[in-house]
Amino acid sequence: MDGVKVIEIKKSIFADNNEDADKLRAELKEHGTYLLNLMSSPGSGKTTTLIRTLNLLKDKLNIAVMEADIDSDVDAIKIKDATGIESIQLHTGGMCHLDAEMTRQGLDNVQLQGKDLVILENVGNLVCPAEFDTGAVRNAMILSVPEGYDKPLKYPLMFSVCDLVIVNKIDVMPYFDFDLDKCTEYVHMRNPKAQIIPICAKTGEGVDKVAEWLLDEVKNWKNK
Repeated sequence: MDGVKVIEIKKSIFADNNEDADKLRAELKEHGTYLLNLMSSPGSGKTTTLIRTLNLLKDKLNIAVMEADIDSDVDAIKIKDATGIESIQLHTGGMCHLDAEMTRQGLDNVQLQGKDLVILENVGNLVCPAEFDTGAVRNAMILSVPEGYDKPLKYPLMFSVCDLVIVNKIDVMPYFDFDLDKCTEYVHMRNPKAQIIPICAKTGEGVDKVAEWLLDEVKNWKNK
């Protein structure tokens, strides 16, 4: 029996998306706008961490936020009310991630002139968002203590693509079997260059280090 032709559609989709992402990064560079892609599972504290970080940075950088969800505008409203920063909501129509073209559509609704930083809060998911380059300069993710320190072993791609891993909810570490040293070891197994910052978004502990990391990132990127 003759064989059948197999077309690697998934590979083709990723290749096209990567090309779109590179173009988007180049355009953002021309605007002088740094894009950060922030990922995590639902309930990890992305929005709370973001609010704390934004309030530390808003007097130093001109910032906008894009909130991505399958539905609702809860997070965009929360960001705007808590920080006063421009925030728009992106609905993915049921999709569990954003790609470069979807990110571009969101950016088309942001006033980029004069913007130093745009933060994309991706859909809550440890799988799909890691597969698609959004055109961001850097990827960051939040791992919360209740999720467990072994997540880098179970979701390797997410930790491989992230430049910054924020370990949130360290205030509850005594109540969970969470080994920060092991977590650090597992993250660096996936990505030796990843920076790890433990925080408690609820109290603000450690969030200043996240803000400092991002401020340095934006300044260094602008000076390249």
